[in-house]
Amino acid sequence: MRQKTQHKGTALITGGAKRIGQAISLMLSSLGYRIALHYHHSQDTALQTAAHIRKEKGVCELFACDLANEKETLNLIKDVHQKSPDLNVLINNASLFAPSGFLSSDLKLFNAHFAVNLRAPFILCSAFKAICKKGQIINILDTNIVKNKTSHIAYLLTKKSLADMTKLAAVAFAPEIRVNGIAPGLILSPKNETDAYLDRRAREIPLQRKGDVSYIAWSVKFLLENDYLTGQFIFNDGGEHLVP
Repeated sequence: MRQKTQHKGTALITGGAKRIGQAISLMLSSLGYRIALHYHHSQDTALQTAAHIRKEKGVCELFACDLANEKETLNLIKDVHQKSPDLNVLINNASLFAPSGFLSSDLKLFNAHFAVNLRAPFILCSAFKAICKKGQIINILDTNIVKNKTSHIAYLLTKKSLADMTKLAAVAFAPEIRVNGIAPGLILSPKNETDAYLDRRAREIPLQRKGDVSYIAWSVKFLLENDYLTGQFIFNDGGEHLVP
């Protein structure tokens, strides 16, 4: 059983039910944050994550929202704030990841990526600033924002844009709100891939090993606790962004 910790506010984690989002949710709960856990399709996993947090004496509220739906997204911060007026952390973690290229047939995928990966964080950041007034925002990026890989153009374009938005928001929201980003590398296998995929890819990066979701959660903790950082990116990727 976890020791009692000082209450630090409420954190909204989009896509907080599984994978990296789940690790962040569990970490922030252990630090003393109430968790506002957003999910869309992953209701069963969200319920399991919430149960885990509550078993450890944490507080977790679930919020269903389709981030591709503009109207639903516009209400998410307001809904969380109504239940938890001490909302002071926003983690934009939810993301759509699918192959696409420069083809007219990919416009549907482009619009879907734009809606979830860029428009939704923009809406949530804006609403967080307007409603919460102060706190912290962390956007989950991707190590490949410094590269120009063309197998997932819509995804990468939105992540590059989210990185630029992070810097813009850091200036626009200061000094009341700090805005930073984390760029994960080889942490989890894409859908339809096994851990062998990560092991193979890891041989190509400087540290020659894959990472773990806990590394991203630790980076979140570091950014939250170091109050002289804003507009910064942590490339938690074993040095992958340093090589072609």
